Parts: sequence; structure tokens; C-alpha cells
Amino acid sequence: MKYFIFLLVFPVFSFGQDYHKIDSLKNIIETSHYDTLVCHSYATWGTIIYSNKPDSAIILWETAIALAEKNLQTEKNKKVKDRYLYSIAQCTNNLGLVYIGMGKTNEAEKLLIKTYESFQKINNKEEIGNALNSLGYFYGKIGEIKKSIDFYEESLAIFKSINKKDQIAAVLTNLAFRYYDIGQVKKALKLNYESLKIKESLDNPKSIAYSYNNLAFIYNKQGDIERALEYFNKSLEYRLKVGDKNDISDSYNNIGQIYFDQKQYKIALDFFTKALKLAKESNYKVGLGLSLLNIGEIYFSLGENDKSLEYFFMADEIAQSMTDKRESIKVFNSLSKVYFKLGNYDKARSYATKSLIISQELGYPEFIKESSLLLSDILERQQNSKEALKMYKLHITMRDSLNNESTQKVTAQQQAKYEYEKQKTIDDAEYLKQIAIEKEAKSKQKVITYATAGGLILFVFFSVFVFNRLQVTKKQKVIIEFQKQEVEGQKEKVEEAHSELEVKNKEITDSIQYAKRIQNAILPPAKLVKEYLPESFILYKPKDIVAGDFYWMEHKDGNVLFAAADCTGHGVPGAMVSVVCNNGLNRSVREYGLIDPGKILDKTRQIVIEEFAKSEDEVKDGMDIALCVLKGNKLLYAGAHNPLWIIRGGELIETKANKQPIGQFDNPEPYKTHELSLQKGDTIYIFSDGYVDQFGGAKGKKFKSVAFRELLLSIQEKNMEEQQGIIHNVFESWKGNLEQIDDVCVVGVRM
Repeated sequence: MKYFIFLLVFPVFSFGQDYHKIDSLKNIIETSHYDTLVCHSYATWGTIIYSNKPDSAIILWETAIALAEKNLQTEKNKKVKDRYLYSIAQCTNNLGLVYIGMGKTNEAEKLLIKTYESFQKINNKEEIGNALNSLGYFYGKIGEIKKSIDFYEESLAIFKSINKKDQIAAVLTNLAFRYYDIGQVKKALKLNYESLKIKESLDNPKSIAYSYNNLAFIYNKQGDIERALEYFNKSLEYRLKVGDKNDISDSYNNIGQIYFDQKQYKIALDFFTKALKLAKESNYKVGLGLSLLNIGEIYFSLGENDKSLEYFFMADEIAQSMTDKRESIKVFNSLSKVYFKLGNYDKARSYATKSLIISQELGYPEFIKESSLLLSDILERQQNSKEALKMYKLHITMRDSLNNESTQKVTAQQQAKYEYEKQKTIDDAEYLKQIAIEKEAKSKQKVITYATAGGLILFVFFSVFVFNRLQVTKKQKVIIEFQKQEVEGQKEKVEEAHSELEVKNKEITDSIQYAKRIQNAILPPAKLVKEYLPESFILYKPKDIVAGDFYWMEHKDGNVLFAAADCTGHGVPGAMVSVVCNNGLNRSVREYGLIDPGKILDKTRQIVIEEFAKSEDEVKDGMDIALCVLKGNKLLYAGAHNPLWIIRGGELIETKANKQPIGQFDNPEPYKTHELSLQKGDTIYIFSDGYVDQFGGAKGKKFKSVAFRELLLSIQEKNMEEQQGIIHNVFESWKGNLEQIDDVCVVGVRM
């Protein structure tokens, strides 16, 4: 169970869902003659779609960076260069923040430093302050708290120098939670209250709500449940006025958590259900995952394990669609607890291990503490006492690093101070004067007391110090020798670890290369293709070593069957799906004797769904495909998303596919078989979407179907081998220095 808290303010650019702007951004990208506008449009488009399509957003940001950096090399106008630098900073900042949640800390650090450097070149103080704020956030997340605080302090100084009150309040909030992380609760509360006062002066209800939420979180952690509930409700009041469904959903989850902790499950479930409803309405993935997780915990506490698993698996599905790995940590811990309770220790251990690995990768002590305790209990039940003790020691280490015994009573004192400060403007001057006199008298007394005590302590300390120095000097030689040996031993271990890592990397690469040999074995050999389709070519360009795209061919009863297929994903996952789908096509023809392409696709879909149904997890993978059966001058075609193109007499004739994949699909229909009569000289083309979707060119745009049509029409006088070479060269030229984004498969056949 977790609260949603607004711990840190994401600087510079926030992620939104203003989808009505996307069409106008696309139009700018298509029509604008100014690359500065195109870069900005790619960056903004990625920001809008990030919450629902993170992978696409990352591609858009990378495209914007590549285009801007390319233009920077030749641009001489200072103002235009600054616009390119701004677009680069916008995208590197967003990518850096996203990579933190993905655990890509090295890449994140480089990107955020690049953001800072870009804004320094522009010499915009506000944006430099935001960039420093980002770096503070990054170093806090990887556990370098001192470095994080230094960056926040530097950011705060800049915002104070330009009197940006809203940003001052934001950085104060961020600093507060860094101090909270290291157990300085008193300072964390003080900074939070300073931030709240600024927000109240600005009359910003949304920000005020976040401050009350943060304060409630700290009070709850310190055991002041009454104050925590009061402040969570204050936060909710402000959020209801603003009307933001995502924020209201977070508040419902937080209030529900308070009641859950008090074992008032019925009230807690009511709040969690309301949170879930709002998150669904706004497609708020973080809120969806949190609500499902919390409801699952309710049923787990009530002993309804099956229902608990149902909600946890739904939460896992949401977590898998998010780039932030922290969501998966929470789900894996919850699943581990249920399977532990059910006595399935292997599954419980598997999920807890996954959680611990990600927690250590991201460096979160709170999550490491929870995962290691789960593993300790599981390993003890499996009678693995040695590993159980190791995990328990790790749990204790993390627990001790998070605890601070001297902070339990601080919150009440800070609350009293804050309430006093809010009321002091109505106190009369005489009362304030008396307070000041008393305070001064107490201060003088404290000075005398401290001076006397300090003198005595100093004398004792000096005596002990002289004695200790004599002892220390004798031991230093032994210690230095020991340290020298230890350093030499560590150096040997590092060298051994480096060597082992190189071996592991080679083993993984060798395994993938072997997988490529296996995948190549299921592809029809070139000799067979040329035997049955002498006037043909196949352009096959995997994005990675292995691919999700594949081409397929069979010969049966005088019919030549051939296809171009595009399976879900690319690389190793895509290749695994391609093996299942290829097998489905082979069985449909060889085992069931089918020739009609529509019926082949129907049977292949059935086989693929049955194969994936064997998994305990729901698998929605499948493929898009264009399938042809050629006999004489008669061509039969059926397709799942992928069309058939025939070029005849300088015209392109398109036959469209069914708009449903080979795989799970709501309300599936039989695939339609199209029969066509061919003429001598007709050229047939089937292909996956990797070619037309590739980003490139001067403006970093997609190649698109229109350009692909024009290309094919322009090369009809060439033979098929020459066509393959031209299509390949055009693709490489278009792509330039950009990364290939997907597998490519194009099949051409001339009658």
C-alpha cells in the first residue's frame, strides 16, 4: 500500500494530455518551412502523448534533438540557434526525467547535464534555475543527497535573485523532502511551511493543495494520524475547487490509506473505488495502478486471496505499460505476499526477487527494505537459512538508514509555530514586546550556561585528546599496512568482476546470434524463392540482430503461397512471437491442407490464440500480414492490416486488408479472400510498416505511404534485383544518422 505524494516538482516542462493540439502540431510538421517550429512541434507532441504512449514520445523527443543538432552545425543566426538549443533542452530534460524512472541513471545524468549546458548558452536565468532543479531531483533519486541539496540551493538562489515566487516555493518543497530523506524532519517541516506561506500569498489553490498533501504525509509517517487526516482533507477541499480529476483521485487514495491503516476497510474501499473511477475517466495510469493496488490490498487483508490477485494482476498490466519501474516494484511485492500466504513459495520468491533487483537498480531504500524482508521470510520457509539471514541483515540496514528516533515529537512543535505565525499580525504590540524581552533574557541565560558547560567539556576533551593521540600514533602504521593490502585486494576483485562482465556480455550476444541462426532457418531460402518466383526480390532489414518481421513461402498443388508478416515488437521479443506465428501458418497449410488465404489466416489466428492461452499471463501479441496465393495468372490475397499493391501500366491498384490482427481482438470477423486476375508485366508488392514509418530526411519526418508509392512507380522499368537495390539505398539515404525504428520487410514479384 502506498500513498500518492507530491514529493518533487518536475522542472521546466510537465507532461499533459491536451490531445486537441496534436492535429495542429502534425500540420506544422507537414507544412512548415521553419525547422525551429518543426523541432518545437515534435517536442511538444511527445510531451502531450507521454502518459499514454511513452515509447512514441521518446522517439519524438529524440527526433527533435537530432533535427535541432543537425541544424545547429550550420546555423549562424544567434536567435535561431537559441531556439534550437531551447528545443534540445526541452527534450533532453524530459528524456532525463523519464530515464530516471526507467533506471537508466547514466543516460539520465548525461541528458540533464546537457539540458543545463543548453540553457547556459541561451543565458536564461529562469531556465538555468529549472535545469539545476532537475539535477537536484536526479541526484536525490540516486541517493547522492548532499549533491542533490547543493543543486537545489543553487536553483533556489537563482529564483530568489529574479523573485520567481512560484519557483521558490517549488524548490523549497523539493529541498524539504531531501531533508526528510536523511531524517531531518524538523527542517523538512520548516521548509514545507515556508513553501505553503508563499503559495497562500500567491493564492494558487492547486499548489496549496500539494503542500497540505505533503505535510499530511509527514505527519502520518510520524504517527500523528489525526493531523494527517485533517491535512489530507484540506488538500482534497482545494482540489475539488480546482476540479482536476487526477489530483482528486490521488487525494481519495491518500484518505483511503489512512482508514486502511486503521483497519476501517469498508470506508477505505469506498475511497479507493472513487479514486479508481476518476482515474478511469481521465485515463490516469498512475492513479489507475495505485487504486487497483490499494483495492487488492483490502481484499488481501480480508483473506479474499483470489480477488486480491485479480486486482494485483490488473495493476501489473498498468505497471507494464509505464516507463517508471517503481510501479512494478509495488505490484511485485504485493503479488509475493499473496503467493507466500497461499504457500506457493517459488512464485512468492520469484516476485520478491524481481522487486529487489529493480529496487537496488533504482537505489530506493524503502523498497529494498520491504523486498528483502519478504525474501527473508520466504527463504526461511524454504529452509535456506543462510540466504534468509543475508536478506534479513539487508532489511535491518535499510530500516536503520530510514529511521530517526529524535524526530517523533517535532511535528507538534512546528505546527504550533506555524499557527502562531499566522495569528501574530493580530496580536498587540505590547504583547510582542514582552515576548521579545523574555526571549532575550532566556537567550542570555542560555549563553552563560552553555559557556560554562562548554569550558568544562573543552578541558575534558583536550585531556582525552592528548592521551588518544599517543595511542593512535602507535596503531596508524598497522592500519595503513592493512589498508594497503585491502586496496590491492579490491583492485583484483574489480578486475575479476570486469572480466566476468565481459564474459557474460559475450554469452548474451552469442545467444542472440544463435537465435538469429534459428530464425534464419525458418525463413525460406533464396534458392527456393527464386525457383518458384524467379522475377522477385525480398528486402529484409531487421532493426536488431533478430526480428519480429518475417517472410514466408510454401508450394502446394501448383500454388505458390508467399507472405510478408509483422509481429508485435522487434528484437528478441518480436522474434519469439514470429516463431509462434510462422508455425501457425505452416500448420494451417501442411496439417489442415488449406489453400484459401482467408481461411489460412482464420486458422492461423486460432492457433496463435491457443498457443498464447497456455500462458498464465494474458498475452495480446500477434501479427499483421499480407498473404498471397499465386497460380498461373490468378492471385488470391487476404490481409490483416497489411495491404496488397499491384502496379499495372503506370497505375497502382490497392487491395485493402481486414482491420484486425492475427491475435486477440474484440468481435473478430473471418478474413476476406480477394481474387484478382493478373496480366503480364504486373508487379506485386507486399510489405510491413517499418519502411514507411521510418523517420529521416532533412526534417526528421516519416517516409510515409505516399512517398513509397511514388518510389515504386518510378522504378517500374528496372528489373527486380535493381528495384531491391534502389529501395534499399533510398531507405538508407532517408534514414541518414537516425536510428532505424522498426524491422523492414518488402516483397516484390513481377509476372
